[in-house]
Amino acid sequence: MTISVLVVCLGNICRSPMGEAVLRNEALKRGITDIHIDSAGTAAAHIGEDPDERRKGVPISHSARQVRASDFTSFDYILAADVSNLRALERHVGHKEGSKATVRLWGSYLSDNKAIQDPYYGGLDGFTKVYEQCVKLSNAFLDEVAGKES
Repeated sequence: MTISVLVVCLGNICRSPMGEAVLRNEALKRGITDIHIDSAGTAAAHIGEDPDERRKGVPISHSARQVRASDFTSFDYILAADVSNLRALERHVGHKEGSKATVRLWGSYLSDNKAIQDPYYGGLDGFTKVYEQCVKLSNAFLDEVAGKES
């Protein structure tokens, strides 16, 4: 059975594409290949743009897109980078119309329940922190949905 995951931030150029790439990489390290991962933003400001070049060297081929109503019926999990985006997802019409997706703050998979801070207006250090957080969150998520790492 394939697990499908959508990682969501505001513009889909920093946190969510990095989260998508890191989650995919962590799943592959565990030998998990039956997983489909994508990312999107709650806002339309960056549609069609490439991920921010400061993304810590994480390889990804992605064009920014906005969350669609169909995402709520096609993904098993929708993971929000922060509470603001979680609330936007919960207000989205797709969330109300036949949603099968579990919509959660990605940080809720760890006991600290921290949001992923937006590094867009900062320096490279912010992207490094986001990368490190995405690695931890990816493993916590995979532990819960696919079983503990051996």
